[in-house]
Amino acid sequence: MGTNGSTMLDPLRQGLPPVDPASVREAASCALSSRLEGVGEARQFARSTLGRWGLGELTDDIALVVSELVTNALRHALPTTESPAATPSPCGPDPVSPESPVRLHLTRWTGRLMCAVRDPSEESPVAQDGDDFSAECGRGLFLVDSFSDSWGWHPLAGALRGKMVWALFRL
Repeated sequence: MGTNGSTMLDPLRQGLPPVDPASVREAASCALSSRLEGVGEARQFARSTLGRWGLGELTDDIALVVSELVTNALRHALPTTESPAATPSPCGPDPVSPESPVRLHLTRWTGRLMCAVRDPSEESPVAQDGDDFSAECGRGLFLVDSFSDSWGWHPLAGALRGKMVWALFRL
């Protein structure tokens, strides 16, 4: 199944496709809204991209994983605000940001597809302890682990700050 998400730099040793740009068959990326509407944008982008790539049979699983990765980025990696007029979310306050620091990347190799979400936080994604699948919040990484072949994260280097959380699917 999946790798444990606390492993930072193991992705390259855990079967991630080669980094050589020449080995990439197809790649697509999009900036997402910094509000929760970004989750729907990400799902739509993933669905349309997978359709163009002829991978429609994987759309539901990948759209679910993309939703969870983006939700986690928006909920936990961006500054937040509490709006007294709005109904509070049971999973926490809505994220806000003047820019779009969250990006979705889809990369396809011959036998694999990777979904990766970049966010500005340098904090490790944390899977919730316990096995409370019926909980309203905190199931995101459990679902990512359940639906992908492996997942992990690594900090960004160079001028980029933050991290990349990825999920890998065998095609």
